[in-house]
Amino acid sequence: MTKGINYWAFPAREDGSAVGLSEAFKAAKELGYDCFEVTVEAKGELSLETSEREAGLVRKAADANGLRLLTVASGLAWGESPTDPDPGVRERAVETNRRLIEICSWLGAKTLLYLPGMVSAVFVPGFGPQPYPEVDRRAREALARVLPTAERLRVDIAVENVWNRYLLSALEMRGFIDSFGSERVGSYFDTGNCLLFGHPEDWIRVLGERIKAVHLKDFRVSVGTLDGFVDLLSGDVGFPGVMAELDRLGYRGPFTAEIVPGRLGAAEKAIAAMRIIERSTRP
Repeated sequence: MTKGINYWAFPAREDGSAVGLSEAFKAAKELGYDCFEVTVEAKGELSLETSEREAGLVRKAADANGLRLLTVASGLAWGESPTDPDPGVRERAVETNRRLIEICSWLGAKTLLYLPGMVSAVFVPGFGPQPYPEVDRRAREALARVLPTAERLRVDIAVENVWNRYLLSALEMRGFIDSFGSERVGSYFDTGNCLLFGHPEDWIRVLGERIKAVHLKDFRVSVGTLDGFVDLLSGDVGFPGVMAELDRLGYRGPFTAEIVPGRLGAAEKAIAAMRIIERSTRP
């Protein structure tokens, strides 16, 4: 089990400053993680302004700590959606994703987490609901324009199942992925995000080898809101069944704990839970 942690798990310091990537790498390695999911932000060590040289320094820092950078994430699409009703915003979103793919390649990462668009999202205030058919059309057009960059740089675009009120079923996600006819388009499967609408085991069976990466999250269905996301093994995800399905599939990619927002002790709790999950699923 290749255990990873997302940068968002590390909270800001008391003075409000962000934890540096080198510091986060060191902490992750000491805790026993194998890989690290860096995030590209509007500002910071990794942003759209990051140069190839700067990305190379981040890669070297990870290497120095014995961590692999296998996946890259970004939340920029929540404010600049590929399916926004404004054509100018959609154009910027396409350019942003092309840039993210480039940064991904500079870091030596194989997979970019991709947010395809949204009908609406409870955590994006002021974004009114968009017509589902229009969102679907725009999402397909945007990804088709981004795909040539991914194919050229050999980076996988992994579409995540998120709370965007779009691609709500595993069958719909599978159809969306397959419509591009490219091995570079796949799924970034999140175990907790789908629980309000279905069962992760079903998603794994339907998506199969399209799964490029896995986010480990847990969720309490009885809460039913964003507050329902809880520490691993504290919610309703049946991890033995999830891991059995992924093992049956032959999945050997990273398992990355995503904790948003970051909080003290989150990375420590996540690695302890991942070790329990790993032990409980060994034959």
